Amino acid sequence: MTEADRAALQAAVAILERTSFAERLAALAGRQIGFAGRMVPTALQEVAANAARRGLASALRVAISSLDRAGPPRDRSRLHLRLAAASGALGGAVGLASLPIELPLSTVIMLRSIADIARGEGEDLADPEATLACLQVFAFGGHAEEGNILEGGYLAIRGVLAKSVSDAARYVAATAVADETAPVLARLVAQISTRFGVVVSQKAAAQAAPILGAVGGAAVNLAFTRHFQSLARGHFTVRRLERAYGRDTVYREYARMAGRSETADRQ
Repeated sequence: MTEADRAALQAAVAILERTSFAERLAALAGRQIGFAGRMVPTALQEVAANAARRGLASALRVAISSLDRAGPPRDRSRLHLRLAAASGALGGAVGLASLPIELPLSTVIMLRSIADIARGEGEDLADPEATLACLQVFAFGGHAEEGNILEGGYLAIRGVLAKSVSDAARYVAATAVADETAPVLARLVAQISTRFGVVVSQKAAAQAAPILGAVGGAAVNLAFTRHFQSLARGHFTVRRLERAYGRDTVYREYARMAGRSETADRQ
């Protein structure tokens, strides 16, 4: 591996293993606030979980039906941030009751931004496996402060999702149908939404917190979108290096940099 690629992998490890949305919210508020999923009221967690499933179902339809038609790679991250801010402002004005409507819109906006990042790292989004790798990014959202809520690191999460992604990609390649009720697609959405819902609950709690009231829904949604853009850059950097050097080589080096046991992460 070249020094440049080793540095890129090290940056990806820092993003994927140590970037916490809770920390972004704390920085936004200007003080340390615990937004760990276990501290969010149960009722809010349920609303967030339902909204996460709806958001991912919407994103899945977009991923299958249109991501491969967007043309050559372009950096539209600022456009997507502006759209996310507008969506968050709407949600902030209406309140938490808007989450089931606002989150699917925000999730699709983020998915399109993730797709642009994927193309920039050489992904062919005509390949169903690559489009589903975009959706997979939403499973990588929680770290560190969430403790045992999201056990395992990036390699472990990819291992858990590997069969579901592979099965879903084969189904999409054979049918080209964006039907999230199909068992293989429903299983993938359920697995991702379990993890995505924790971060959504943090977002909802932040928008409801008095200390963030002046900051507003737009600022929270900007932090939310930037978080997943960063995760996408890390994820698709790893995938690019896998294509260049082979998965085993990259996984070994990733595990070494992350200070993890590669065998444990794959279990």
